[in-house]
Amino acid sequence: MSADLVVAGAGIVGAACAYYAAREGLSVTVVDRGPIAGGTTGAGEGNILVSDKEPGPELDLALLSNREWRELAGLPLDGETFAAAVELEHKGGLVVASRQASLDGLDRLAAEQRSLGVEAVAVPARRLHDHEPHLAHDLAGGYLYPQDMQVQPMLAAAHLLRMARASGATVLPHEPVTGFLRDGERVTGVRTPRRKIPAGAVLNATGTWAGELAALAGVPVPVAPRRGFVLVTEPLPPMIRRKVYFADYIADVASDSAALQTSAVVEGTKAGTVLIGASRERVGFDRAFSLPALRLLAAGALRLFPVLDGVAVLRAYRGFRPYCPDHLPVIGPDPRAPGLHHACGHEGAGIGLSLGTARLVTQALTGGTPDIDTRPFRPDRFGTEAAA
Repeated sequence: MSADLVVAGAGIVGAACAYYAAREGLSVTVVDRGPIAGGTTGAGEGNILVSDKEPGPELDLALLSNREWRELAGLPLDGETFAAAVELEHKGGLVVASRQASLDGLDRLAAEQRSLGVEAVAVPARRLHDHEPHLAHDLAGGYLYPQDMQVQPMLAAAHLLRMARASGATVLPHEPVTGFLRDGERVTGVRTPRRKIPAGAVLNATGTWAGELAALAGVPVPVAPRRGFVLVTEPLPPMIRRKVYFADYIADVASDSAALQTSAVVEGTKAGTVLIGASRERVGFDRAFSLPALRLLAAGALRLFPVLDGVAVLRAYRGFRPYCPDHLPVIGPDPRAPGLHHACGHEGAGIGLSLGTARLVTQALTGGTPDIDTRPFRPDRFGTEAAA
């Protein structure tokens, strides 16, 4: 077995990269230590957001990826569209402020975002209920972001891999990379417990384990897990139209703190359940449930939507976001180990950024000109020592 590209990781980022590369004619083999979408992707909410991105490289990537999602939405797939198959909803996002100081900050952010192509519509306090009738009544105002979308992430990863297979790709779940084939410094393939797979290039798309895989190749990539919880309510009649969150969520995403942070993020699903997030804390791969985190999430949801008082929570789940110290993903070829490429470190934005990442990775593999400046994402930007 050999391939032009071995993709390590069958989450949403690896699946997208496999599909984009395969449709360009590259022979692709995907390997994963577990099942398809068994890591961060399977524990994600499916956010495809531009609203929470400050001006800079990540917003550039988010806008590129947003366009890719919209283009892929109409692709025919088994008698329906890709959008229908993966439950892609063009629902938009509503960011609200609880006080005037927060709204002033949103005004500044929205003005900067609009100058770069983001649609951001100011919503005064008296009009918030036109968009979300069940919102709390004491909010200062907010912004509507029509470009924000939602997808079912496990379905998206599975269908992207099906599309990659239709273009000739091979997918090998439950087959972890245990080492690399080398020709001097150059990476020429991977080893798994079952086989050697020679390859023209290897892509590290292993999410929270990306730092460990990079270390096998002798290069530092400081990706670490950042734990988060989501509450899922009982099915309800439709009452929450968009993804709704407090403005402080944006600051929490950009924070370097390892301590527990929560900010209310609430959205409905097609099944009628309501998803409630978001929490962040760096505790390694500790999978224990945190009652304080769950209580804070519930309290935040009630602050946004008092109508949820008395609604039953059916379950809670947790996952680990692949956190990078500078809050930017790692994308592109690694000059320290020629033949090795990376697509990792997206933290909580991997679902939304996956297609743009796949486009950039494929352009690098095929010698194309990148759509945006990729230098901020370069793998060797962290220096010589890996951060845990």
